[in-house]
Amino acid sequence: MSEIFSPGKLMLTSEYFAMDGALVLAVPTRLGQEFSFQERDDQRSLIFWEAYHQNKIWLKAVIDYKNWQVLETNIPSSAEFILKTLKNVQALSAIQFKSDVTYHLTTNLQFPSDYGLGSSSTLMNNLAEWAQIDPFYLNKISLGGSGYDIAVAKEKSAVLFQSVPEIKYEKVNFDPSFKNELIFIHLNQKQDSREGISFYKSKTKSQKLVDEFSDLTRNILLCNELEKFSDLMLIHEQKISNFLEIPTVKEKFFSDSPVFVKSLGAWGGDFVMSSKFDGFKDYFWGKGFYTIFEYNEIIH
Repeated sequence: MSEIFSPGKLMLTSEYFAMDGALVLAVPTRLGQEFSFQERDDQRSLIFWEAYHQNKIWLKAVIDYKNWQVLETNIPSSAEFILKTLKNVQALSAIQFKSDVTYHLTTNLQFPSDYGLGSSSTLMNNLAEWAQIDPFYLNKISLGGSGYDIAVAKEKSAVLFQSVPEIKYEKVNFDPSFKNELIFIHLNQKQDSREGISFYKSKTKSQKLVDEFSDLTRNILLCNELEKFSDLMLIHEQKISNFLEIPTVKEKFFSDSPVFVKSLGAWGGDFVMSSKFDGFKDYFWGKGFYTIFEYNEIIH
């Protein structure tokens, strides 16, 4: 049985504004998603799909890919999404689901699904690598989104990413000298990112504001002092807060924090980034947030 791996991601800059072409800095996480596959000649033309979360089975499905029907499953809604995605793979691929072959396909998501590290993007990239197709296009027709998470999964590296006027990205070396001072806290309050995106899209934004986030991203990438990095993060948070007219995560949960706290990705749900200070663990634990990672524990 052969295996493919894609890392998860954290979006450090330009959340929401990524959809309008702002430059994004995103980094890969140590944990991601594994995909293993086995093929054998079999005229039944079936797909046996098994999906695991942290090595525990959660979804099983048997799919007939000649007629594209789910024959057996324990979670019909999830199986239908897999069927739709694999049907897209077939349409795009020159090599998969073309002949009398039965496939045993297995995925294992290494992180909790509520972490927001890219359970879908890592799946899309793994399938695309296996089927030798464009992961960005597969993601676009199966899920949507800017695609920055696909770039991280594909390159297994930090990237600078832009989605408008067309997708372009480059691998970058994001290795700040102060990285050991940075921490990541899971809020454990999963948000519906589609709701946040819809709200953002309903608001009029200027090209000048989009360009300001691109400039912030470039400055953050080049930053080599924690104090300057912290200032840039505060500016970034305030700009989005002003635009969306909603409080920052620091105002909402950590108003007495002595350091910056920055949302990562859709506001309010998954991880935030901050920096160490005396008693920082007791501080966050005291607020009810117990999942805290140091930089090297979560970023690859």
